[in-house]
Amino acid sequence: MRLVISRSVWRKLMVTSVAIVGFVLAYEVSMFDSREEAPPGIVDPTVPAAGSRQLFTATAYCKGTTTASGVGVRTGIAASDPALLPVGSVVNVTTGRTKYNGVYTIMDTGPSVQGRLLDLYMWSCHEALAFGRQQIELTVLRLGWNPNASTPSLIDRLFRRREAAAKTPPPPPPPLPAQPAIDTVSLDDEEETAADPPAVVDSVEPAAAPVP
Repeated sequence: MRLVISRSVWRKLMVTSVAIVGFVLAYEVSMFDSREEAPPGIVDPTVPAAGSRQLFTATAYCKGTTTASGVGVRTGIAASDPALLPVGSVVNVTTGRTKYNGVYTIMDTGPSVQGRLLDLYMWSCHEALAFGRQQIELTVLRLGWNPNASTPSLIDRLFRRREAAAKTPPPPPPPLPAQPAIDTVSLDDEEETAADPPAVVDSVEPAAAPVP
């Protein structure tokens, strides 16, 4: 099989293209959530939306065994204010240290986690104390359990951009330049002119020649 592919340049290109498309689709694949999407309601403009970047304050905690969602604590989960980031949200966090950068899932809440505060879970309490309190940049990848409240994938962005361009109505044609006024004869005038009898010209008979 390897010899068959290596003999043809077109086969190499085809295999490479199929591999690239496969990697892109595998990278962009997403899982459907088992829970129903949240019911629609009034949208608060101050609430973070999917795809938005926000400045939050981050702290760390190490106590507890079960989160508010019922899942056991583990690295990669965080607690937040459900009014801003409900349980099930997925965020990408950028901190001052590369070690703590990455994707976190909001699975916990707490009475002390209010407002723009994100509490990251860590196994070590010494590490949590060393983390302290710092400002972070947060990107909302998904808001709650609703899969529709997610940032669009590469495939969605390409197709939606093409569909939006196809639905855009063409611009209206430019207005025609003003034409100079032309004297026109109405149809009634033409009918009256055609109905008038031709003018009669009196003819004079020539005088008779004298008889010799």
